[in-house]
Amino acid sequence: MSLQDLLTVVPAGSDEADLVRSLDFGRLPRHVAVIMDGNGRWAQLRHKRRVEGHRAGIDAVRDTVETSARIGLEVLTLYAFSIENWKRPQSEVSTLMGLLKRYLRAELGTLLENDIRFQVLGRVHELPPDVQQELGRAQERTKGNGGLRFNIALNYGGRAEITDAVRSLFQELLQDGRDPSGIDEQALAAHLYTAGQPDPDLLIRTSGELRISNFLLWQIAYAEIWVTDVLWPDFRRRHLLQAIGDYQKRERRYGGITTTV
Repeated sequence: MSLQDLLTVVPAGSDEADLVRSLDFGRLPRHVAVIMDGNGRWAQLRHKRRVEGHRAGIDAVRDTVETSARIGLEVLTLYAFSIENWKRPQSEVSTLMGLLKRYLRAELGTLLENDIRFQVLGRVHELPPDVQQELGRAQERTKGNGGLRFNIALNYGGRAEITDAVRSLFQELLQDGRDPSGIDEQALAAHLYTAGQPDPDLLIRTSGELRISNFLLWQIAYAEIWVTDVLWPDFRRRHLLQAIGDYQKRERRYGGITTTV
């Protein structure tokens, strides 16, 4: 994606256009991860049911995915549903699953047209069969795409992911008769849900909360964190551009080594 291509979809003379021009397209984060928070508060502020916040959040997902693809990011990961979210009222969980299915059906054509590969991170086998079927269809249809890799973390937990990776790695070692004393970080990372993907460079959290909520615990070890008070349903292209612009102004430190982004 070139600067001129992106400027064709933002209003001329707008703040967004200025944000686009301020970006260095040669130093974009390879992987952006987002904790989408604030749907419930968004609904509460408008005296609506919580599920209305989730419905409104779909527009933010659509805008964020489209913008990420246009900018030229390699990977975008959105935290949609945690293992702990099963504790929510059944009506809310059912609505979330229904929204997910409708989103995939409505957006599959767009994903294909824009060369976006869709992937699910999490314990997919524990999801309802109809949801698994919809997810599998979207992943199968887009697996050959070479543009943005769009991950949805669903029935996901960072500790669960590491547990699953350790279990998978040990099963492999037992089958091959190898000595587990040779396990290193690279070997374990190869069994994470994100195997083969770059770790997040930038972690975004909406709604102003200052916690990581069991999200990509292994992968965000050196990620830059950007928090905004904007509630997820109100998150749009300009906020993503702001986050990337701020990221590009930082110096990254990897255990004492300072590097510019």
